Amino acid sequence: MPFQEPVPEAARLSPKLLLIDPIRVLPSLLVPLAGVLVAGGFSPRSFIWAAFGVAGSVLYAVVRWATFSYTITGGRLELSRAFIGRSTRVIPLERIRGVDVTTPFLHRLLGLAVLKLDTGAGGDKQEGELDGITVEEAERLRAVLLSRHTPVAQEQPAAPQDHVFLRVPMAWLRYGPLSGAYLFTPFALVAGAVGLAFQWGGELGLDEDDAVAAGEWLWGHPLLLVGAAIVLVVLMPFLATAMYAVFNWNFVLFGRGDHLVAERGLVNRRVVSLERRRIRGYEIAESPLERRARVARLWAVVTGLGDSQTRGQLLPVAPRAAVDDIAAEAVGPFSEALRPHPPAARRRRLFRAIAPWVVLALVMYALGYALIGVAATVLAVAGIALGLDRYRSLGHTYDGTRLSVRSGSLRRAQAVVERRAVVGWTIEQSWFQRRAGLVTVIAGVGAGSGGYKAIDAGETQAAAFAAEVTPDWMAPFLKR
Repeated sequence: MPFQEPVPEAARLSPKLLLIDPIRVLPSLLVPLAGVLVAGGFSPRSFIWAAFGVAGSVLYAVVRWATFSYTITGGRLELSRAFIGRSTRVIPLERIRGVDVTTPFLHRLLGLAVLKLDTGAGGDKQEGELDGITVEEAERLRAVLLSRHTPVAQEQPAAPQDHVFLRVPMAWLRYGPLSGAYLFTPFALVAGAVGLAFQWGGELGLDEDDAVAAGEWLWGHPLLLVGAAIVLVVLMPFLATAMYAVFNWNFVLFGRGDHLVAERGLVNRRVVSLERRRIRGYEIAESPLERRARVARLWAVVTGLGDSQTRGQLLPVAPRAAVDDIAAEAVGPFSEALRPHPPAARRRRLFRAIAPWVVLALVMYALGYALIGVAATVLAVAGIALGLDRYRSLGHTYDGTRLSVRSGSLRRAQAVVERRAVVGWTIEQSWFQRRAGLVTVIAGVGAGSGGYKAIDAGETQAAAFAAEVTPDWMAPFLKR
């Protein structure tokens, strides 16, 4: 008889997940359960109906767990759910471009993890998630899925020794307040609390009149508002440091076989694997505060990677020297100096940074709003420094293997991308750019953000740049 490969047995999520699901749905049940109790006058019958609601959520969790299974067979991962009907999602292993393993707080208490697949399809319908497998099973499946092995039960070879590129030291927590995403945490929390109050206001017996009355009361106590603002400002560096620690605690970047792996997180531990052969370059971003402190952030440019701003992160806020070293070692070296853009680009940057505020100031002065006019004038003066900095940030170059473009001021970003990643060019020229002899040339890339711009380059300069990177493509156009 011919040999027949045994059919692998379908696996289920851990039954411990049944302890987590009811807790996770509890916040969404609070408002309707409270409504049932209030509508029933807190009578015994209302408590019975509320208990039925809780029991129903528990039963729903049990049914979801009992009807879900997963199997790896024939070079594909099958996720099946069979309740009234049967649905199966099939994900070919060769389409899997990344595997994330996270351990939220409740999962970590029970030794569970969440494994999420990235197929680069750009939509949840084409991705898979195993929420509630053991940590050991998650690590085993990650190795199987990333190595393209088919049988689940196949004996795995000994894992190669990990090469640690960098382990973020505790001293780097001080860089948290330099990032605007963390620095404005107090104000984000206040905004979230206000939004929650508006969302639940109806359930709590509050209406728009109450919100207006509260606003009028606060407006009538300016010292209280000033004091609250001072407290929030004082809390900014402390909460920024805390948020940096929560998201990037014990951040480790290491190489494992043909993958780059980034692991981080205090409450929710997350492990992201990036396939090296799909990495096409990197992007370095800096804010003005970060530049002054000589720190930056680093992302990988990866083909077909969904949620690249999170999954592609190679380093949080870190010293610029360390960012450059890690980018060179983990992705590829690049040290070519950027070529400056023509003086017309400087004039255009200055005009765009100053003119809107000048117009606003003149209009406000004409209408008699002197205070707003003064504020707009101050912003127009500040726009001089902003425009000059934007011009200094412009640049592009090509070293024979990788091209690089840079732009921005409040968020200055420099992308370094392999020449083989370029799939096309787009030349944009507005009426104002045409008058100044400038263009914006965009290198189309099937990775990262999809395209990287050399803003306000000279017309001849832009054509030469594209011809230098892809001479065969541009030759027919340059001959005309």
